[in-house]
Amino acid sequence: MGKLALVAKITHVPSMYLSELDGPHKGCREPAINGHREIGKRCRELGVDTIVVFDTHWLVNSGYHINCAEDFSGVYTSNELPHFIKNMAYDYQGNPELGRILADVATEEGVFTRAHDQTTLAIEYGTLVPMRYMNEDKHFKVVSVSAMCQVHNLAESEQLGAAFRKAIEEQYDGTVAIFASGSLSHRFAQNGVSDEFLHKVWSPFLEEIDHRVVEMWKAGEWEEFMEMLPEYAEKCHGEGFMHDTAMMMGVLGGKDYKGKAEVVTPYFGSSGTGQINVVLPVE
Repeated sequence: MGKLALVAKITHVPSMYLSELDGPHKGCREPAINGHREIGKRCRELGVDTIVVFDTHWLVNSGYHINCAEDFSGVYTSNELPHFIKNMAYDYQGNPELGRILADVATEEGVFTRAHDQTTLAIEYGTLVPMRYMNEDKHFKVVSVSAMCQVHNLAESEQLGAAFRKAIEEQYDGTVAIFASGSLSHRFAQNGVSDEFLHKVWSPFLEEIDHRVVEMWKAGEWEEFMEMLPEYAEKCHGEGFMHDTAMMMGVLGGKDYKGKAEVVTPYFGSSGTGQINVVLPVE
């Protein structure tokens, strides 16, 4: 019935918002913003009606959760970095129908998942930042999925992604894009030296591993990547423990995926972390 049209691993660094504002950092994240706009353009061309975001800023301590309210609107200030994102207005339409389908099928497939459609639960900036640049005109409906999973294992998150793919293709009447919203390595710069690392990765080791991972993705070395993912997530401080990436890989087919990543925004350092925008072809 439905179609999965586009999958991407995307950045959501708050300095993208800072990049808009007058001041010393104006324009500093233009390549990342342009990457988001390009991905949004491709979604439009593919007929996407809803974007599902695996959000590594939505922390949960039990189960898997989907925020699929009728609409999302408000003014957002980050409690993590209130000097980067403050008083950012947002207004998007949700998709309760799709959220319920995703939760039902995931639960049937053995990964208990709750859909929250009648809720005052707000969305986090792992969803809000990309939507700001991809969805300025509210063209797409939005569904946000918890991906900072404190007590979950990566294999279960991969299973969740596979169930979402099944749900979209077998039960949803529409076209969907899925984004894993999170960094590669995620070691924030130490307090007191953070300004020095605004455009840098925390260590040469982390940067080297990130570059190797990107090369693996471009070459289609997915079996090798999946074998190293748990250790990569742990030793390179993966954002949200890299549950967004595990979910994304489940959507794509895990170690059996054969696609080759297309880099839309080249790798860059941000406050010590390693960031990128890449599109993964849907097979």
